[in-house]
Formats: sequence, structure tokens, C-alpha cells
Amino acid sequence: MSSNLDYTSPSTEFTFDVNTNTIFKKDNANFINMLSINQLNSLKDISLLDFSLSANNVIEPHYHQNANELVYCICGKANVSMINPFTKKLHEYSITPGQVVNVPQGWWHYVVACVDHTHMLAIFNAPTIDVITASDILTLTPSNIMAHTYCLDEQQWKNAIAPIKSPTTIGPPSDCNKSNPSCTQQYQYMNPAYSPYPYMHPSFMPPYQGY
Repeated sequence: MSSNLDYTSPSTEFTFDVNTNTIFKKDNANFINMLSINQLNSLKDISLLDFSLSANNVIEPHYHQNANELVYCICGKANVSMINPFTKKLHEYSITPGQVVNVPQGWWHYVVACVDHTHMLAIFNAPTIDVITASDILTLTPSNIMAHTYCLDEQQWKNAIAPIKSPTTIGPPSDCNKSNPSCTQQYQYMNPAYSPYPYMHPSFMPPYQGY
């Protein structure tokens, strides 16, 4: 409970419709809604992102400098991948309804939807959500620094990153004609034999009605 909040005040907020706070929308199937203390002033040390993705859409690589993230699958299927900075290894997990992945604070990670109508929650232990994205890093770092540091041709580097929009947030761009990463890779599965809610499998879900 927030010690600085007057719970008797008429201005104290206890409910909010997250659907009314869309912070990014690629199209009707790919969007992110957010809840933080800026929308609900009675929150303390918690915030969330509510996002929907169609197959092969990606929450771009990024990290949160101020919070841990718990990714929960409501419906559909997604791969959640993160780099362990201590082992320098990539951890890749496939999750379906009722399963979670915990992403520690500051770990580089991304999410790929495996099927259409994938619906996820990302829950954070902070009142607001800070983020640094790959598109920010790639576009904001001076080209001459990247070229010099990694012994690259500067013009080739500029040409390579020219199409990147910052922030991309959900990729690929709608006009991209290249093949997308699919979920056919050999990902580690979390509790593959455990299915406490078999009736929640995507094949049993009702048709998606939108928001």
C-alpha cells in the first residue's frame, strides 16, 4: 500500500480500463496497452503491459533498466528469449496459456508470437516502465563510432540501418517482404508435460473478437 496516498480522498483511483491506454499500435492485431501509476494513482511498485500479437510479429529486442518483468501468456503461443549476462548464453522459452517467463532487470530480451491472436501480459515490479530498445541503440549511436569500433565500412553501416524506425516496438514493419523468424527453431520448453488448463489450449479458444 502506498504510504503517501490518502485513501479517503475522492481523487484516489482504484480502477482503470487498460484498453483506453494504447501506447503502440502497428495494426488491429498488434498493439500494446499500458497501466502504470500515471493511469492509476493507487498503484505502488507494480505496472503492466497488455499486448496482442499475430504470428511472427516481434516485440523488438530491449531491456528494462528499472524493473524485473514477468511475461504471462493468456492465449496463443509465444517464444520469449533473453540473454543471461552472467553466462553469455541465450535462453529461449516457448510458452502457452498459464505459463510464464521471468526476465530479470536489465536482461536483453524479445518476444516472438508463434500463432495469431497471441495475448500476453508483462508485469513489472516498478510503478512506471523504463525501456531501452535495439532500434534506439542502432539509430542513436553515431555511425562513425560503430564503424570505428567494429572495423566496419561506415557507409555500409548507414545503409544497413537506414530502414530502421526508432522505436520499432513491434516488428517487422508492415511493408516488410522478407521472411520472418518462425517458431520452428529448437526452443527449450517450460514444463512441456504440464498442462493444468488443457481447455485453455489455443485450439479450444473462441474466435478472436478484437478489443
